[in-house]
Amino acid sequence: MAKIKLTVTESNCRSGYFKSGDTFIVEDLCPPLCHELWNVAYPYIFALKNGAMLDKGDSKSREFDCVCPDECRVKLHGETIEE
Repeated sequence: MAKIKLTVTESNCRSGYFKSGDTFIVEDLCPPLCHELWNVAYPYIFALKNGAMLDKGDSKSREFDCVCPDECRVKLHGETIEE
């Protein structure tokens, strides 16, 4: 299965868990993300790990962007890492 690289692109996390530039690699186990952010990112991660192409504007891509449900305090970019 593909590996997914997650990068925090913007952070104002009220708990201080994330800083801009933090990266995580998703392989078999979930990375140390809070439950709220993981629940938003997981459907995209699951799809990419299983070979999906996601809609991105007028095209398809193997990457995504999502935001934390806590007032969009954390922005996350995910992309497939080619092996």
